[in-house]
Amino acid sequence: MRCFKNIAKLIRSKRLQHPKGYSQSELSHLLGYKNGQFISNVERALCNIPLKMLVKVSDVLDINSADLKTAILQDHEETLNNYIKQSLESAEV
Repeated sequence: MRCFKNIAKLIRSKRLQHPKGYSQSELSHLLGYKNGQFISNVERALCNIPLKMLVKVSDVLDINSADLKTAILQDHEETLNNYIKQSLESAEV
């Protein structure tokens, strides 16, 4: 199972702590999406920020690149661990 919880937590916390206090809809529009559903999905860890949007998200929410990279790498590591665990469990059956 894919993991997006670390990027979700980072985006939500940075959005809520931002001096402009962006709503999900406002942030989505700033990123070029038509409604707030995209940011809602990201913050609920249902999907990831597309790579092509990382710089824009970083700029809008003042996220430093190290924090962004750390969150994404943690999610990838957990995703890999989930797949390995699932593969091992399937092999045991």
